[in-house]
Amino acid sequence: MILLEPNCSKSNFLYFNFKMASDLILHTLVSLILCLFVLFSIFIAHCDSFDDFAPPNTFTVSSLVYPHTRLQPFQLRYFRVELPPWFSSVSISLNSDVDLDITKARKIPKRALPIICFREGSPPLPDASNTSIIDSGLAPLTILSIEGIQGHKNLEQCYPMQQYIELKLTNEQIPPGVWYFGLFNGIGSSRTQSKMVVRGSSYSFTANVTVEGCSPSTMFGKYCNHTVDPLSCSLFDGHNLAENILEAMSYNQTGESLVACRSTLKPSCLGDGEPKIYYLDVEGVAEELTISATNVRPNLTQSDNSSYVGGISLTGFTRLGAIPSVALHDYSSNLNTGPLIIRSPKVGRWYISIVPINVSKELESISANNVRICYSMESYVLQCPYGKTGPNCAWNRYVLQQAIVRRGSSPFESYFMPITEQYFKEPKFAVEPLLSNSSNHGEQKYAWTYFVLDVPRGASGGNINFRLSTTETMDYEVYARFGGLPSLDNWDYCYKNQTSNSGGSTFLSLYNSSNVNINFHILYASEGTWVLGLRHPINRSLAKYQTIMSVMLERCPNRCSSHGRCDYAFDASGAATYSYCSCDRNHGGFDCSVEIVNHRGHVQQSISLVVSNAAAIFPAFWALRQKALAEWVLFTSSGISSGLYHACDVGTWCPLSFKVLQFMDFWLSFMAVVSTFVYLATIDEVYKRVIHTVVAILTALMAITNATRSSNITIVLAIGALGLLIGWLIELSTKYRSFSFPLRISLNLLHRWESIKAWGHNLLKTLYRRYRWGFMTAGFTALAMAAISWNLETTETYWIWHSIWHLTIYTSSFFFLCSKERVSNVDNSFVSNGENEREGSNVN
Repeated sequence: MILLEPNCSKSNFLYFNFKMASDLILHTLVSLILCLFVLFSIFIAHCDSFDDFAPPNTFTVSSLVYPHTRLQPFQLRYFRVELPPWFSSVSISLNSDVDLDITKARKIPKRALPIICFREGSPPLPDASNTSIIDSGLAPLTILSIEGIQGHKNLEQCYPMQQYIELKLTNEQIPPGVWYFGLFNGIGSSRTQSKMVVRGSSYSFTANVTVEGCSPSTMFGKYCNHTVDPLSCSLFDGHNLAENILEAMSYNQTGESLVACRSTLKPSCLGDGEPKIYYLDVEGVAEELTISATNVRPNLTQSDNSSYVGGISLTGFTRLGAIPSVALHDYSSNLNTGPLIIRSPKVGRWYISIVPINVSKELESISANNVRICYSMESYVLQCPYGKTGPNCAWNRYVLQQAIVRRGSSPFESYFMPITEQYFKEPKFAVEPLLSNSSNHGEQKYAWTYFVLDVPRGASGGNINFRLSTTETMDYEVYARFGGLPSLDNWDYCYKNQTSNSGGSTFLSLYNSSNVNINFHILYASEGTWVLGLRHPINRSLAKYQTIMSVMLERCPNRCSSHGRCDYAFDASGAATYSYCSCDRNHGGFDCSVEIVNHRGHVQQSISLVVSNAAAIFPAFWALRQKALAEWVLFTSSGISSGLYHACDVGTWCPLSFKVLQFMDFWLSFMAVVSTFVYLATIDEVYKRVIHTVVAILTALMAITNATRSSNITIVLAIGALGLLIGWLIELSTKYRSFSFPLRISLNLLHRWESIKAWGHNLLKTLYRRYRWGFMTAGFTALAMAAISWNLETTETYWIWHSIWHLTIYTSSFFFLCSKERVSNVDNSFVSNGENEREGSNVN
């Protein structure tokens, strides 16, 4: 045992060391795995949250939070968002209580459908569109669906309202400038129609709009991580232009001014598919924008360059206001084969993207790696002298100055007149002295005359009204374009004749145009530069023709067609106003030109709503017969005020203001209903006066705050029932005090129970004898019919159900008044029976 003990100790020691080493290795591995897992989790979390943090090159330009707002039926709310040229992205977050999917949206009529619309430059107006969102398939709102909303010939894009809307649009998707989005709770011609009652569902929303910008103006992209090179521009004498540029230009540079824009950097070299972005500003109306690339060559030896220059595709993409791409651009061309010419470019910032395409395919025989295409970029802006435009600057161009006009309390209106030495007494001028007399080589018999005007900032809620009248048959064609000169193949709106025009466009509305008159409105014209072009025969005789032209910026189109009034409101930010028409009962539409109710229907509705109040004669007559003078005055006044109110509402006669008549109608109607209930209780006049005073105050508050809400009928009935109950309690407390239980607790519980039963039996007998229950049943039936007709009232069927409401509510009051018996004998017998019961109980 002594010899074996050392061996055992040694083995135990080795086993202990081995175990310690294995535990240490296992612990180290576990720790290493945990560290790797933590690092991996942090990396994933950082990648996932990368979009949540603003890049270092961006800053918040503006952030507006719109509070909780509720849109009632047929209401709308506009939001104006200004995006500066250096913006990087705009985020729109909108939460609402709308629970609507595409399946439900297809079944909802337009007049009750909540939608959201977007438009560039001015407020959207889906009521004026011939193409509804129902026809477009009711596609859900996505970021991709808003891309490319640019250009005034495009319709605004509308989508069904959703519960949660989260959008983030970058400067690569939409251009800078003024954008509007609007929320509508129902659209259609009936939206602007004046309504006596508005019923339907409402919804609430909150919104948050944040605009991010790039801190260096030369950066672009979603995260401001793309460099954009500005092109420096200066006047150029036209010498030493490349031969291909001279051939491409349609102007001979005799009187034009040529602005050359070049990059200040050395010639650029790009790889296959690698873009380079430039921008330049077209600050005024220009004739042409030319973009060219010279000295195009691969960065190879001189011998290789000569062989492959012609096959290289160096594509130039241009876009107004936003970064162009292969999928989204305004113009494109292979700059290696010739310059890109843009006729009549619009005013604003133009972005140019130069991209070598399929370089590796063209140079596949070259074994050199990293082949790059080098070039020098140039652009030219061609402008005519002041007052001239067109080929060889031979056509006249006039700048129209704005004159402000104030009409009442509405925002300003204005008319535009040419800046000439001639004095104009009226907001219109003769056209013949201003016309161009030189024709184009392609149009030998016609010339163009242009008029340039500016819609000021914040006035995009107005409408441009253009009128042209002549003594002879109209031989003018009118073209309008935002931001640039219109032409035969490039315009936003046009009018050639009565059969050939863009009157079907969303935002152009024609009025009373004929062979001798042109009259149209550009609805909600975008703020900025507009150019109106007249195409006309040359050498028009001043003695033979006399053409008068007027251009105005009006608040409401066509003065609401004389069927409504022009109102105005502010957008949600309070930065701009917009005007709209509030039409009468018979008309609707954005300009009140849609006849919703014809003359025959108007007469039918008027007679029905006014004459149905004659039913008030029945309760008034019965109240007078019973010498209930207060009730007689109420029913008579209620019937008269209701008839006057409806006569005023349908446009027949208004002895007082509409608001006063509306208040009197609803207040006296509420009072008549409640007084009917109070009449059923037999109480002294002093108590009745108190109840009537309290009820008058409550019903007056209801009539002055929100008289047309559907819950009022329930509130009025509840007040009436409460008044009747209070009357009964007063009657019991004054006449039947003998029924109060004695303070002494009776030991004969059985006899007490019999007394209570007898008292209840006598009370029911009294109620039964007090009222004629046949009339009472008829009264409740008529009252139920009145409540049903009140709840069935809609905008379209209001006149039918409200006329039935008049008949049934007055008829129910008549039946209730007739149901009351004379109660003196009944009360005496009831009191005597009560006394006997009380005496019997006291004996016990």
